[in-house]
Amino acid sequence: MKEFKVLISEKDIRRRIKSLASRINRDYKNEHLYIIGILNGCYMFLSDLARELKMPCTVDFMRVSSYGNATETSGVVRIIMDVSESLTGKNVLIVEDIIDTGLTMDYLLRTIKQKNPKSVRICTLLHKKVKTKIEVPIDYCGFEVPDKFVVGYGLDYNNMYRNLNYIGYK
Repeated sequence: MKEFKVLISEKDIRRRIKSLASRINRDYKNEHLYIIGILNGCYMFLSDLARELKMPCTVDFMRVSSYGNATETSGVVRIIMDVSESLTGKNVLIVEDIIDTGLTMDYLLRTIKQKNPKSVRICTLLHKKVKTKIEVPIDYCGFEVPDKFVVGYGLDYNNMYRNLNYIGYK
């Protein structure tokens, strides 16, 4: 497997997930949480995060496309797979691997709010703030990262390298 420079180690990821989960546990204490993972990149982060949550949770997924096989977003967002249940009256937590331009998350946020949830919050493992074109309200952020194309821990390049246990770059 190609070697990448380590940007965020497995140990640092695990430590940060525990910290994020602690805040989410405090914010949603004794409330049911409807988690929407944004596929494909969120799967590792979501699974580790969910194991640390103490409240009752439902986990569902959405799949959107704005990249195709490119390393830069096209700016056009398409929902490929929507949630399987009504969101009316539910506390929704959107879990994403990385937010960079904010275009995809802005679109998702507007789409989910139209489904009448009780609340909506955003949790992202990575935020590439330097690329932001549209500010979105990130409630839980793992790490702010520089403007590098990153892979590992669910993030890919051409559907490869998702299985790395760290976040790396070239």
